[in-house]
Amino acid sequence: MCIDHKMMCKCGMHTASFNLRDEIMPAEVVNRLYCPHCASEISFHAESMLRDNDWIIEYDMDVARFMAHKLSGAEITPAYLFDQGYCTWRGVYPTDHIDSVKEREELVKLAKINPRKYLEEIKKWGIDRMERLAQEGWRKAHAGQ
Repeated sequence: MCIDHKMMCKCGMHTASFNLRDEIMPAEVVNRLYCPHCASEISFHAESMLRDNDWIIEYDMDVARFMAHKLSGAEITPAYLFDQGYCTWRGVYPTDHIDSVKEREELVKLAKINPRKYLEEIKKWGIDRMERLAQEGWRKAHAGQ
């Protein structure tokens, strides 16, 4: 089961949604969130933070280590939490789950008119989109390459 956990960045300008794989980590594992604007004003600490395309997630590593008994001896790092999905964006980037729905709306209309063309276009859209997101620097877009 996946529950959407939404959090506002430190400056209050942006929100991001997180997935917590199998709800092993509680939402409190995210200590703070910094958008590109507020991230420029802090010092980066690799032992508790993960940078993804100028966004920074600051993890509460005490909470993460406390819950780590459920992860069978894994080394708990910010990269592990993010890359293994235990506390990661809901989608490829902070608002991906919202933006991708908007991007697909036009393609969905095509499904009713020409289903075969729709399948071709949705596949092309997915491939092109991930290439674009990888070029923009999103960490999860690089995972599939």
